[in-house]
Amino acid sequence: MKIALLSYSTKPRGGVVHTLALAEALAEAGQDVTVWTLGRGGDAGFFRPVDPAVRLRIVPFPDGRPEESVGERILRSIAVLGTAFEPCAMAYDVVHAQDCISANAVGNRCVRTVHHIDHFTTPELAACHERAIVEPYAHICVSAAVATELADGWGIEAAVIPNGVAYDRFATTEPAARANWRARLGRYVLTVGGIEPRKGSLDLLEAYARLRSAHPDVRLVIAGGETLFDYRDYRARWEARAAELGVEPVVLGQVAEDELPPLVAAASAFAFPSVKEGFGLAAMEALAAGVPLVVRDLPVLREVFDSAARFATTHQDLAAELGAALTDDTPARRARGRRLAARHTWATAAERHLAFYDSRLKDISRAQLIVPE
Repeated sequence: MKIALLSYSTKPRGGVVHTLALAEALAEAGQDVTVWTLGRGGDAGFFRPVDPAVRLRIVPFPDGRPEESVGERILRSIAVLGTAFEPCAMAYDVVHAQDCISANAVGNRCVRTVHHIDHFTTPELAACHERAIVEPYAHICVSAAVATELADGWGIEAAVIPNGVAYDRFATTEPAARANWRARLGRYVLTVGGIEPRKGSLDLLEAYARLRSAHPDVRLVIAGGETLFDYRDYRARWEARAAELGVEPVVLGQVAEDELPPLVAAASAFAFPSVKEGFGLAAMEALAAGVPLVVRDLPVLREVFDSAARFATTHQDLAAELGAALTDDTPARRARGRRLAARHTWATAAERHLAFYDSRLKDISRAQLIVPE
């Protein structure tokens, strides 16, 4: 089967991590897989090496003019990816878009994975999001909670195929590498995903300020944060609030791929206060590493993590649960977390994707004959 997986970036965001891992698992299962994406900022490759069995088509995406808005950049992204992909579209049995931009670039010929449902106010983004839900002819969600949102909001039935996790990569980190992070940072609570509204960054900041009264030696460390969107105003509010609270979190930015697993494994606790998620891949990686986990009390995170995590609604709750994770976490809870993470394999995810593709091949063939105007 010839499969095209489409993403919007080469940077280490959750959807991109998902796309590459799924592509490699599908190729391992004997499929002919190509990943298409935009090479922003001169990128000619992804943030990590990709199995050579997977073909890569990275479409150059030059920087726009300095005054280009987020909405204009979204529309230009769709146009550039769509123009590059169009001549090759009929070569694939399956065209599978992983995000709003790539789904808009290929229109109604694609299967779409809806990782989570956003609510945008920028008109171009809102329209992009809506088209990326209603135009694809088949849908996959990575959790039942998001599939329910899709059914309730749009009457769309989606298959549920959870993420896999690179379990061994996070469960078997080198002691020396973990020790290096501890020597550099001391005792710390980690979050991965950057400083942005969806990640609940302001709530985590408030929680950390409260946590320090009982745990003054614990630092807050924030890794990751590559994004297509402009969160400068939110980041400025976050920095101003940190100054008011008298706290100085460590903001690492993007961490090298080989450094991320020991950074996670060396943490004393992992915080995941997102207000909108589809699965929580970074949090599942923390469980694989045996790190106590505290997440936002959302239906999707209850579904995915169950008793392997602690749950918090407010920043006060978050501070209390992080304190409990630092002092009262048990080997039994950590063992539950490891078992849960170990059950989520990319090989299983690929197998389920192939079964889904097979079930829809007739629809795929029919849809590929319909070229959007």
